[in-house]
Amino acid sequence: MLSRPDNVDREAAGSARALSVTELNRGVRGLLERGYPLVSVRGELSNFTRAASGHLYFVLKDAGAQVRCTMWKNRAGALDWQPRDGDAVEIRATLTLFEARGDYQLNVDGLVRAGAGALFEAFLKLKEKLSREGLFDAQRKRALPALPRAIGVITSTGAAALRDVLTTLRRRAPMIEVIVYPTPVQGEGAALRIAAALATANRRAETQVLIVCRGGGSIDDLWAFNEEVVARAVADSAIPVIAGVGHETDFSITDFVADLRAPTPTAAAELAAPSRQAMLAELVRHTRALSQLIEQAIAVRRQRLDWAARELATPDQRLADQRRRLADLGARLSTAAVRTSRAARSRLDLAALLMRGPALGGSGLRLDGLAQRHARGGRAQLQAATQRLAAVRSALVYLDPMKILARGYAVVRTPEGRAVRDSATLLAGDGLELTLARGAARVRVEKPY
Repeated sequence: MLSRPDNVDREAAGSARALSVTELNRGVRGLLERGYPLVSVRGELSNFTRAASGHLYFVLKDAGAQVRCTMWKNRAGALDWQPRDGDAVEIRATLTLFEARGDYQLNVDGLVRAGAGALFEAFLKLKEKLSREGLFDAQRKRALPALPRAIGVITSTGAAALRDVLTTLRRRAPMIEVIVYPTPVQGEGAALRIAAALATANRRAETQVLIVCRGGGSIDDLWAFNEEVVARAVADSAIPVIAGVGHETDFSITDFVADLRAPTPTAAAELAAPSRQAMLAELVRHTRALSQLIEQAIAVRRQRLDWAARELATPDQRLADQRRRLADLGARLSTAAVRTSRAARSRLDLAALLMRGPALGGSGLRLDGLAQRHARGGRAQLQAATQRLAAVRSALVYLDPMKILARGYAVVRTPEGRAVRDSATLLAGDGLELTLARGAARVRVEKPY
């Protein structure tokens, strides 16, 4: 203990052993730590710094004084809010002295917003209770509808948060109806009114998603959203709920119970409604892709139709083909007969020329006979070719589809032009087209056999 009796004269004091600076600071440190084991201090944050190590350093001040404070990493990690310069806070701390500099400081054990000590304790107790009941579990959270027809907003009609939400929804999705369920969001009875608005929205069932929101404020301003009655109303809601309470650093019990937490009311509106511009861009992409698929499908079917048209010929086309083949065969036969006749005549002329000489003698008779045989052979070949041509003509007449139709048959096709070969492919009520020897007819199937 560093102390000096008042009755010790200055001469005696001067003769006592002088303390080193280290000894002095160590003694003062002991006095502070024993005299003030734990204190609660209220003040305003200043020069707030979060070191890379995780420790917090700041100055706590009021109108007349200030004190340096340190909050070590193991304590700072437990904070669920972000302190800022200018925040009014209450701290629990022990007094100490940093010997190396002789600076008096506070080692902070707990840090809460000023006036929120009791409220904060109540917040933690309710949070723990509802967590044990499973109200915060991820598996009970419901997905939001991709494109709601109507969005409900539960807040005060005079709040800036409502203007922000309406502006955002009008910009992003003007086609979605917005229904406001007005209620006070702070003050006496606000929690019961918020719970009643949630019940009203669920009873009417006129929206597909609800936004519960208000602007930022102190923990006391936001306390209605930390009440158990509101938390249970949100949990019991059959309509998915988005909580947009306070600023990004503010957390309420409603945030934990809601199906989705938004950092601000504006962000809640953005989460609730899809962007109209993004939807239009997506629609354009899908339209282009669908058009390409349709064009490809049409091209494939056109190609198939061309191939089918080549393979499928009408009786008139088949008859025309047979006539062309007959004319071609006739022309080829005539040409062959002419060539054969000319060749025979050439051989006869040669034989006649040879028979004119006197030295031929009996050979002339042989040549004459040879000429006659050649003539007979040419006539026989011509006759055989003529007979073959007649046989081909008879066959073509027999194969003529129109001759078949003349015997009472008909060509049966679907309206698309496909030939019908099997009654199993027909259904009652199907329309058919008949091609007859003379004309055509349309019929309808009553009952296929």
